[in-house]
Amino acid sequence: MRLGFTIQEAYLILLVGLSLLAAVGTAYGSWALKRTTTGESRNRLLAVNSRARMAWWLILVFTIAFLMGQAALMVFFAFISFFLLREFIAITPTKPTDHNALVLAFYVAIPAQYIAVGFDVPEFFTLFIPVYLFLALPVIMALSRDTDRYLERVAKVQWGIMLCVFCLSHAPAIATLDLTRYNSSGPLLMLFFLLVVFVSDLVATIASSMLGGRSLPFNPNRTLRGTAVGYLGGLVAAGCMYWITPFRFWQALLMALAIVLSGSMGDLVINSVRRSMGAERLAGEGDIYMTRGTLARLAPLTFAAPVFFHLTTIFFITLKDAF
Repeated sequence: MRLGFTIQEAYLILLVGLSLLAAVGTAYGSWALKRTTTGESRNRLLAVNSRARMAWWLILVFTIAFLMGQAALMVFFAFISFFLLREFIAITPTKPTDHNALVLAFYVAIPAQYIAVGFDVPEFFTLFIPVYLFLALPVIMALSRDTDRYLERVAKVQWGIMLCVFCLSHAPAIATLDLTRYNSSGPLLMLFFLLVVFVSDLVATIASSMLGGRSLPFNPNRTLRGTAVGYLGGLVAAGCMYWITPFRFWQALLMALAIVLSGSMGDLVINSVRRSMGAERLAGEGDIYMTRGTLARLAPLTFAAPVFFHLTTIFFITLKDAF
């Protein structure tokens, strides 16, 4: 471990840093919300509070990874996938004839995917959903003999499983990587990834509230200025944490850039999906859309996780073994 810290000490340092960041975000959101009067500013501050609350869930992930081990981590993320998929299905309504396909998605695909991740079988968890389940779901839905909007219904279920289960499962999969040759560990790299995603998202939300400016067309809580500051925040966080990773300083910055860019793509796509499905604003809620907002909060994570996992695997494990 660089800087002479043990893995346990690195965990504690990250946990303390995240706790301070969460406390600052929570305090700022509560303080500013009491002083705002305009509706647009209020919505942005509600988004700040929502992101700050997510920090405390991230602290729970840190604690699970540190104290309870890999099995508990897989169970935790499996539950997240379950609730994420449930929200996705709620905003992309299905028909009663799709029941068997949904049973397969919730009660077979999620456990099988996370068991494969937990036992570190990448040959299975990287192919099971995008190949085998991709082929099986249309067959199961065709057996119901309901051809009304068949292709649309199949695509919605398949896309939901890919996003909420397959993509998200790459986050805990990072914790299974063998990085002992770099004096690092998979769980620490997962925490690096989660912190870069979270810091970039939180800083962008706070900066959008403080600096104002032109709102993004796909996310009214974000501005161009705030997003740029969020990118910078993610890069700074990566630079401060490079010592817990297998990366050199400049490599950590490049990986962080890949994380924040792919995360922004996730934010763009998920908000577009939600709007296309008719999600509307709700006054007085911490999340501006109809559902609980889990999709909106985790949108950057779902897109960034597989990108980061495969970049790390290709450039720091596969190519190293080959040469």
